Amino acid sequence: MNSGGDYIPGTCNIGPAEIKARRNVAYISALLSIVLIILLIVLHADKLWRLTLFPLATSAAISFQQWYFHFCVNFGLKGVFNFGDIGKTFTVEQKENFQKDRAKAWKMIITGIIIGLITTSVFYILPL
Repeated sequence: MNSGGDYIPGTCNIGPAEIKARRNVAYISALLSIVLIILLIVLHADKLWRLTLFPLATSAAISFQQWYFHFCVNFGLKGVFNFGDIGKTFTVEQKENFQKDRAKAWKMIITGIIIGLITTSVFYILPL
C-alpha cells in the first residue's frame, strides 16, 4: 500500500479524495446489506429473495478493497489514475503499467464476487 500519494502500477492508483469516496461507498453498501437482511427476516420473505443480497454484498466487498488498497477497480480497467480532485484523471502511458493495473482490478473484482457469493450463500442457508 502506498502512503506517499504516488501512482504505483498494480498497487495504488487513487489519492485521498478518491479513497474517501470509496470508503463512503463501502460503508453505504455494507449498511444497505444489513438493512436488506433485517427486512427480509422481519418480513418473512420467501427464501429466494435472499439472493438479492448478492449485488450489495459484492459491492461492499469491492469497495472495501478499493478503500484498503487505495486502488480503484474502474480506473484500473480504464488505465487511468487520480491523486487530485475527484473527476480528474490521468492516463497510464506505459502498456506494462496498464496491464498491472488491469490484473489488480480483475483480482479485486473476482475476490469481491467470491465474498458476495459466500455472504449470500450463508444468508440463504441460515434457518431464519
